[in-house]
Amino acid sequence: MFNGKDVKAISHKFAKRKGLTYLKAYETEVTGAMVIEPDVFGDNRGWFMESYSKRKLAEVGIDVDFIQDNRSFSAEKGTLRGLHCQVNPTAQSKLLTCVHGEIMDVAVDIRKGSPTYMKWTSVILSGENKKSFFIPKGCLHGFVTLTDDVEVMYKVDEFYCPEDDRSVKFNDPEIGVEWGIDNPILSKKDISAPLLKDSDVSFDF
Repeated sequence: MFNGKDVKAISHKFAKRKGLTYLKAYETEVTGAMVIEPDVFGDNRGWFMESYSKRKLAEVGIDVDFIQDNRSFSAEKGTLRGLHCQVNPTAQSKLLTCVHGEIMDVAVDIRKGSPTYMKWTSVILSGENKKSFFIPKGCLHGFVTLTDDVEVMYKVDEFYCPEDDRSVKFNDPEIGVEWGIDNPILSKKDISAPLLKDSDVSFDF
């Protein structure tokens, strides 16, 4: 699992004018997948943060034109969604945030030629920690809810295309994601998903 103490902080300071704003970006075990930690400003009224800044993300190497926002709600703890992707020509990069509750979010690198090919990484996202997770094209994505009543919001850089939508078995032994749960709540689609080796999912780095 991603641990900010063990990886490199890419950048954190982006303004020198009065009223500084900050953003920290951390590398993970998957090349190109990054954890984004915003600066949160609080006072007696509550708090304020920038949930998305195209300029600041570009400055840490995430120069992506997001074109669609998605929201998902999961009622019960132990709900698992994944592993999903869209294949080319509509492969998607994703920027995910958990706005209520808590999830373990997972990215699996299936880009042939990548230095982290077939490796996976995970990060805890929650309404409390306000972190975001960037997942580049060519990775499988999934998450498991760690609380009830979880809401996840995410941006993508390609529109949803049902013809290119794919699922891979969440417990594929070749991938070996450690979900930390024995009997997750799954959709029919995810229950019947093939192993990666039996699918047509393939990307080049």
